[in-house]
Amino acid sequence: MRRATALFAAAGFAVAALAVASPAQAGYYLIRWDNTGVCQVWSENFTMKPMRWPSDYKVVSKPVPTFTDAMAMKETMRQKGHCNW
Repeated sequence: MRRATALFAAAGFAVAALAVASPAQAGYYLIRWDNTGVCQVWSENFTMKPMRWPSDYKVVSKPVPTFTDAMAMKETMRQKGHCNW
């Protein structure tokens, strides 16, 4: 009985360690507000979507894995004139 308990405990710790070692990556993408043309980085981890009032928005990029990548994409779009700020 002790061996079975120790085995199950070890298996539980192994599963927990794997879950902590490889957390799910959050995706970041850009949204562009229609009334101002401002682009904003948005995370897929947020539980709510942005409010569509008083302005609407459009998703203008594919998800990227890091916030730094999203900011670099925002700067590129700003330089090309697709985003105001």
